[in-house]
Amino acid sequence: MASPQQISVSMSYSRSSSNQVLVLNCGSSSLKFAVMNPRDGSVSVSGIGEALGQGEPVVSWKIDGDRQSTSLPKDTRHTEVIRFLVDEILAGHPDLGDQLIAIGHRVVHGGEKFSHSVLIDDAVIKAIQECVALAPLHNPAHLAGIEAAKDAFPKLPQVAVFDTAFHQSMPRHAFIYALPYALYRDNGIRRYGMHGTSHRFVTERAAELLNLSVNEVSIISAHLGNGASITAVRNGRSVDTSMGLTPLEGLVMGTRSGDVDPGLLMHLGSRMDYCLKEINDLLNKKSGLLGISELSNDCRTLEKAAEDGHDGAQLALEIFCYRLAKYIGSYHAVLPQVDALVFTGGIGENSSLIREKVMNQLRGIGYAVDGEKNARARFGEEGPISADHSAVTLVIPTNEEWVIARDAAELVSPHIPDSGPSSRE
Repeated sequence: MASPQQISVSMSYSRSSSNQVLVLNCGSSSLKFAVMNPRDGSVSVSGIGEALGQGEPVVSWKIDGDRQSTSLPKDTRHTEVIRFLVDEILAGHPDLGDQLIAIGHRVVHGGEKFSHSVLIDDAVIKAIQECVALAPLHNPAHLAGIEAAKDAFPKLPQVAVFDTAFHQSMPRHAFIYALPYALYRDNGIRRYGMHGTSHRFVTERAAELLNLSVNEVSIISAHLGNGASITAVRNGRSVDTSMGLTPLEGLVMGTRSGDVDPGLLMHLGSRMDYCLKEINDLLNKKSGLLGISELSNDCRTLEKAAEDGHDGAQLALEIFCYRLAKYIGSYHAVLPQVDALVFTGGIGENSSLIREKVMNQLRGIGYAVDGEKNARARFGEEGPISADHSAVTLVIPTNEEWVIARDAAELVSPHIPDSGPSSRE
């Protein structure tokens, strides 16, 4: 196998290197944006609007290596951030605006309607609206971002890239819950999975590092951050994943519980007088690393506290790693072979402690960590962390924005007008 440091990323998109894509990721109270070259993933502008519609909104951005930020009016929402991007940031660099060929939107939930990225039209908008119940915090924000982008860039084509799309290849026995089948047939209740764009990126990159084609690589991909999920990939396709109908199922996360006994919900309601809102807040906002440690949902804070002897922090990290190792072991059972275990996401890419703990739990199935390699794999460093005799384990920094930019460029390239890529007004 070639050394990861010697392998360059090849992209199928081959139009002019000056073409740029505006990538938008709209959360319920935030908007991340980036202007990217879809050919090589280089970023010209990146930034985020935070505390939108609440508190004291602020927008921060980086352009040409220069970091800036400014406060925004209290009623600022997604539309105003996009307008600020156009009028204040891009206006000072008209060459970037003129190079835009498309806008790519991250959309969390596409249900069963989308198995790949699509050009946005009225039918796509309607389908995203129909999935609001499956992602009530995210899909409305995505729709607001799409409308705002249409107003700001009326001539630019827009593309939706769905978190759920990569997992639409799961077989029925993996995504159907053991509930009355009518709930799936009539109401779409099933496992959908999330973080699909990230799992897809690391699958493609792992194939390159392993000198395999995408359609023959099989990996276990662990996306670990404040939200965390793990996916079994066979021949380049998702065949199982830990998140379910919502992002709550599966691994222990920053503030989410992950898997719990469903009977707990009845117990909380009937015996402890929790209402549905209180149960939702408990499982989504007060559990996970934060709930166990009673200290923080930030893994960095917990690692420092655990080192200093904080019992809650130590317990939270042990449970996090134990649950993850159990999932990895179970995915070995559903894959005929595993070419590599891949760590990605903020924790997966940067926490050598978490990776070491998990791999030590997996010694019985052939994993062993190389301490020196593991220590080096931080802050965007890519490469193997497994010992020579071990099952292959890689750290691959994810790049969902690049996937979005690439998909957008590939979808719109036939539609770029002969007069040039500029379509901003």
